[in-house]
Amino acid sequence: MALEGEYLGMPVHIDKTNREYFDFFSYCGKRELRLQQCESCHLKRFPPTTACPFCAHPESTWERLSGCGAVYSYGEVHHAIQPAFRAHTPYLLLLVELDEQRNVPEEFDGLRVQGNLATADGELAPPDLVRQVGIGSRVKVLFKTIGTDLAIPLWVVDDEVEQPDNPWRYPIE
Repeated sequence: MALEGEYLGMPVHIDKTNREYFDFFSYCGKRELRLQQCESCHLKRFPPTTACPFCAHPESTWERLSGCGAVYSYGEVHHAIQPAFRAHTPYLLLLVELDEQRNVPEEFDGLRVQGNLATADGELAPPDLVRQVGIGSRVKVLFKTIGTDLAIPLWVVDDEVEQPDNPWRYPIE
């Protein structure tokens, strides 16, 4: 059994033998952002792994998260290598620090998940939106269905919370 779908015309196949990613994307297909939490040290982690990166304990549970956070860093892509993304340049690949587990286990540590910036309808963000988002922008997860029981997490600007006046952006012009 596998999860199969299509994103921007590209086939997506997640085989059940890749247990951790299969589980992660299965939850995304249910519109749930769930990450592994170690049964020993109780820290959450991403990406999914077979053992805790903090204490090496092999057992974990899948815990549901709010899906809200702040842009910790980003990459603004102007030259897409993958042809399916070329029509969408520039686009943002975000590294989002989730509200859960901020500054844990140490200061400046956090639970971070990557994904593209999108509009509320799940399309990659247009250039005007790309220029508005930077480090500190508040975002929330949005799931885009790409197959039966399969969705990918994308990030949208969270209009329900206060946004920073001037989110920090890399000077590129």
